[in-house]
Amino acid sequence: MSDSKPICRIGVFYDGSYFSYARRYFYRERSLGWLGYSPFQTLIEKYMSQTEQGFSSYKIVYAAWFQGMFASTQATAEQMKFDRNLYHDLMHAGIEPKYFPMSQAHGEKGIDVALAVDALQAGLDDKIDIVVLVTGDADFVPLVRALMKEGKRVLAVYFDFKSEANGKSFINERLLNAVNYAIDINSLEGSKEFKSEFQRLFKTPSRTSPASGIPPSKVKGPN
Repeated sequence: MSDSKPICRIGVFYDGSYFSYARRYFYRERSLGWLGYSPFQTLIEKYMSQTEQGFSSYKIVYAAWFQGMFASTQATAEQMKFDRNLYHDLMHAGIEPKYFPMSQAHGEKGIDVALAVDALQAGLDDKIDIVVLVTGDADFVPLVRALMKEGKRVLAVYFDFKSEANGKSFINERLLNAVNYAIDINSLEGSKEFKSEFQRLFKTPSRTSPASGIPPSKVKGPN
């Protein structure tokens, strides 16, 4: 009889603006297509199956997306279309959208705290074995340490690139040093092991399917 546990339960927590910034880069500057949510999560499952030993299978059992949203009085029609399309895409991928009020004056507030509370609660309730943070923000270092104290392993998934407009996406070194595992998605393009998975991340949308979730007013890099 195998000593393996039946399933490795993975929870994925998205910093929505951070992920959206990467989507815009890959589509507009690299012309690779839209970075897809479902193949992204399949890649995470494969990575954990090769990294975390002792389980017979590896499955994302919970995923949540955290991002700010403008009130209708502050958003353009295009902005609201983006929000609706994004919501629809996330639901199809099994990702729970969690939006929070955002204003033109103050931008996104409380997103990091909400993500941290949700991830910590899932860890404390023993609903997941691996916590995946899709972000590069050093503010999550205390969360990582708290989860590790509870016996959870933490994977940071991040994007490392410079945009044509001198923008930059990266992971803060403090967060990189704190987690158990880390994946630089950009580095997988030249990886023998994950090159095909990298290529499957992208899909070219049809002309009748507008892009979703990446209006310039809602994207950011890491802190």
